Amino acid sequence: KAPASMPSPPDPAQGADSPEAADPTGPATGAPAQAVEITEASEALSGGELLSRTAVIVVSYDSAALLERTLARVAEDSPEARIIVVDNYSTPAAREELVALASSRGWEAVLPETNTGFGGGMNLGAARARELGADLLVLLNPDAVIARADLIRLAARAHADRLALVAPVLKDSSGRIVSDGIVVCLADGSMRSRRSPRPIPPGGTQPWLSGACLALSADLFEAAGGLDARYFLYWEDVDFSARVLAAGGSLALVRDAVAVHDEGGTHSEDDQSDRAKSDIYYYYNVRNRLLYAGLHLDRATQRRWVATAGRAAREIVLRGGRRQLLSTRRPLITAAQATRDGMRLLRAARRGELPDVDVPLIRD
Repeated sequence: KAPASMPSPPDPAQGADSPEAADPTGPATGAPAQAVEITEASEALSGGELLSRTAVIVVSYDSAALLERTLARVAEDSPEARIIVVDNYSTPAAREELVALASSRGWEAVLPETNTGFGGGMNLGAARARELGADLLVLLNPDAVIARADLIRLAARAHADRLALVAPVLKDSSGRIVSDGIVVCLADGSMRSRRSPRPIPPGGTQPWLSGACLALSADLFEAAGGLDARYFLYWEDVDFSARVLAAGGSLALVRDAVAVHDEGGTHSEDDQSDRAKSDIYYYYNVRNRLLYAGLHLDRATQRRWVATAGRAAREIVLRGGRRQLLSTRRPLITAAQATRDGMRLLRAARRGELPDVDVPLIRD
């Protein structure tokens, strides 16, 4: 069982007693908790001191232009924090552009020779952060921005509760709430936000925090084993939340901290409507739902997720709207291929035949 959250420290972003509202996120997984010895912080630090112990880690893929608009704002607002950019390889020109940007901004660039995916990239960034002496990690999407006061609130909570995986409320640039607490329904693998009017089917839920912006101690990152690189893209945050809980940690939503995330900004279709998603989005969301089931769920629950795989794939495709299907059937074909590949991975997980957690499983 995940330990109860510690009392909130004074808010160093405001210099006054301002309690953070950390939502309870539900029960831990059925996996047995592992003993984790992490020393809880007792000293109160100023906002600048907290940021000086913090590394903001971003995984980039041909995203230099985007980072000029997003990460540059974060770095300018919080100059005490280390900025680490992991550039998953795409093209020589994109690599050169990213290296030039990082050099001009004083950012640390980690340069793998291949595309390691989101989880693999974050693991490389976290390893470099620890080498540089960072004690607190903030995992940030390249299309997300967080203001100084909000970053300090996240760092303060992660510093005070060394066993907490911490997230802010996510809003888009118009101010609409994108995420303020999500659960996956164990009956069928569907998702529910805290604001959803849809009933939760019997069978229980598993809480998780969006990987668009997460903060935690470097010790907790290591205790949970880092992110599972096999997912490559999508669902690795659901998986990481589950493993934090299994390692004896807790999940905390800091409701007075906000990050701005224009969801899907890195994987939308330029030639489609604003709502349409990319093939990458459809494929890995559909496939990795079944990979997660194979890695985390018992046989009876796996069978329920398999039985509802077609319905789940349709729901994921319709996140991009119905209009896209008037011009192309590609999303449906991609979802069918992803379901087939996900079933193969689920069966491989049952047999213990998946590759190691640091090997990304990339679409053929």
